Amino acid sequence: MKKPAASKTTEMILQPRVTLVSLLFLLFYLLLPSPSRADSPTEQVRATVDKVLTIVRNPNLISDTQHEDLRAQLAQVIYPRFDFTEMAKRSLGPHWGRRTSDEKQEFVKTFTGLLAKSYVDKIESYGGDKVVYGGEVEDANYAEVDTKIVSKKGEDFSINYKLHSVNNEWRVYDLVIENISLVNNYRSQFHRVIVQSSFEDLVRIMKEKQSPGSERSR
Repeated sequence: MKKPAASKTTEMILQPRVTLVSLLFLLFYLLLPSPSRADSPTEQVRATVDKVLTIVRNPNLISDTQHEDLRAQLAQVIYPRFDFTEMAKRSLGPHWGRRTSDEKQEFVKTFTGLLAKSYVDKIESYGGDKVVYGGEVEDANYAEVDTKIVSKKGEDFSINYKLHSVNNEWRVYDLVIENISLVNNYRSQFHRVIVQSSFEDLVRIMKEKQSPGSERSR
C-alpha cells in the first residue's frame, strides 16, 4: 500500500527535472542561430558586383544595339539585389503617402529605371578597375557593406551599400557614394520639384533623364 506514495513522491521529484529539461531545451533552441541566409551581406553584394563587372568588361559590346543589350543584361543582375520599391518610397519622403496606388506604381517604375541607369553609369565608368571590399556591419535585419573602386591611376571613390533582409536575401535600400546618400539626395531634389512645380512634372523629368538623348557620351 506504500508503493503509490513512493510513486507519488517519485513523480513529484521528477516533475521539476522534466521542467528543467524543458527549459534547457528551450534555451538551447533559442540560442541556436536562426536559419542562415545563403551568404553574408558582403558575399551577396560581391556576387552581384562581380556579375555586373563581367558584363561591363565585355570588349565585344561596342555598338549602340550591343550597348542596349548590355543594359538589359545589367538590369537582370541588378534588379534582384536592389529593393527599388523601398528606395523609391524613402526618396519620395512625406510625398509618398499622398500619392494614389497608380501614382506609386508609376513612380516606382520610373525611379527604378533612373536609379539603375545612374548606378550602371557609375560602374561603367570604372569598368576596368578594381573593387575593394572593406568593413561589414550587420545588425539584425540591417547591414552595411563598404566598398571602394580603385582606378588604374590610383584614384578611388567609395560606395557604401545599405541593405535590409527581405525573405532571407540582403537587398539594397540606399547607396552612399562618396559619403553622399543617394536616397537623401534624391529626396531633396524630388521635394524641391514637387513644391515648386508638381508630382507629375517630377515624373516627366525623371523619364526624360532616362531617354537615349540624355546618356553621357561614351
